[in-house]
Amino acid sequence: MVKLPQNSKIAIATLGCKVNQYESASFESSFLARGVEVVPFNQKADVYVVNSCAVTNNAGAQSRRAIRKAIKQNPQARIVVTGCYSQVAGLEIIEMMDQPVCLVGNGYKHLLVDYALTPEFCDLEMHMTDIGTVKECCHLPVTTGFRGRTRAYLKLQDGCNNFCAYCIVPFARGRSRSVVPELALGQARMFVDAGYPEIVLTGIHVGMYGKDLDADIDLGQFIDQVTALHPATRFRLSSLEPHELTDEILSLFSAKENLMAHLHIPLQSGDTDILTRMSRTYTADEFEAIILGAHAALPDAAIGIDVLVGFPGEGEDHFNNTYELLQRLPVTYLHVFPYSRRPGTRAASMDDQVPAQVKAARVRKLKDLDLQKKQSFYSRFIGTTHRVLAESNKNKHGLMRGFTENYIPVLFAAPAALARTVVEVEIERLEGELVFGRLLQDECGE
Repeated sequence: MVKLPQNSKIAIATLGCKVNQYESASFESSFLARGVEVVPFNQKADVYVVNSCAVTNNAGAQSRRAIRKAIKQNPQARIVVTGCYSQVAGLEIIEMMDQPVCLVGNGYKHLLVDYALTPEFCDLEMHMTDIGTVKECCHLPVTTGFRGRTRAYLKLQDGCNNFCAYCIVPFARGRSRSVVPELALGQARMFVDAGYPEIVLTGIHVGMYGKDLDADIDLGQFIDQVTALHPATRFRLSSLEPHELTDEILSLFSAKENLMAHLHIPLQSGDTDILTRMSRTYTADEFEAIILGAHAALPDAAIGIDVLVGFPGEGEDHFNNTYELLQRLPVTYLHVFPYSRRPGTRAASMDDQVPAQVKAARVRKLKDLDLQKKQSFYSRFIGTTHRVLAESNKNKHGLMRGFTENYIPVLFAAPAALARTVVEVEIERLEGELVFGRLLQDECGE
């Protein structure tokens, strides 16, 4: 194989989830360790890496656009495509290319940097495997951090065993498998040593953490350990399935000052019949009880909800059940997605597909409810003081933007030098869904 010259330039595009963002940060770390310059994706490079997504048809289209953009910027470049879209749609990628491409499946991401730097430009390369047979997480350490990000993402787990009717992820990511505790704790230490004030614990199905390991550990025990080891670092938990929001997990939020009061729970539908068609494992009544229990235990916590609108067979009554459930629940914000017909999933061949204009109208209605929920939650905290992670003042308001412990986005006047620090801010007013505050001191004593 012909190795790229030492002064080669690499560009990485990352689409989709926090796990992809973590993995791209690992690629960048490895490239830099080899002495290769990493440049923005909109610049000319010798190698372009597209870390793709396939969770929806739109995500697949975005992945294809990123590939075409790379070709346009340098037709002679090496194109390496990895991630979920490469895993489930490799032939589509090959068919759209007028030049050789290197496809790296999710089971070989730990070797991607080697493949990228030792290319045979005349040949198609496919480094793929049956992802369903992979038993261990790829070891992908991040040593140089996340370009332009204030918080770090710590990948604890990969894969999913649920096989929901609408979801391609288990076919793209394989079965649930966990990062061994020693490696995960070591990565957390690296982020702390690098100065990250906040770490997000994430995975494809992070609530399954530890269940495939011989070690006697689960997600709650890991949270207990990592928060105790780093008491001055804020930790935030990404999405949990409803039944995984156990009393043990809730008690950790109460007991750990550095575990941020923020929950994100996927509902998908508030109608039990539609939940059954989706192959979800709870009823609407069970979901309601779980959220009410969480709110009772953590009344000031932000609770975010994922909602999938327009699943096959969703009639007006089904949608109204979803709307009414969300309207009465004490939730903070909604992530609303129209159902996307994804080839390879059971839902793609179901009857009673919902017309696009109906889905769009339902999405709009739920987004209006999302605004109402945000305003109701945010207004409760006017006049209160919070520890805010300052992120950036590069926005149209010219103000610093940051997040409170309970995930309220606040705008406030502050010097740029305070970015990446935790400061005290008093929430003063609400304008629409924008929250404005006042800096009380330069920096908290962390």
